[in-house]
Amino acid sequence: MVELVRTNDLVLIGFVQSLLESADIPVLVADSHMSVVEGSIGAFPRRVLVPDRHHMQARRILVEAGLAAELRDG
Repeated sequence: MVELVRTNDLVLIGFVQSLLESADIPVLVADSHMSVVEGSIGAFPRRVLVPDRHHMQARRILVEAGLAAELRDG
């Protein structure tokens, strides 16, 4: 799995997940249950991950959607 985005912005996560799933790219949002541990203060960002084989396609989709600044390097 490759990390594409790391953020506390739940709207951004939902948008990214929607874009990728509509392109039939499997998505895993990691650390989404950390809010229970942290008390919902937003201290731990969530990570959007995709399988290695979909990495470049997913990056391209997010760049075309204007989200290049949100991408993790790699």
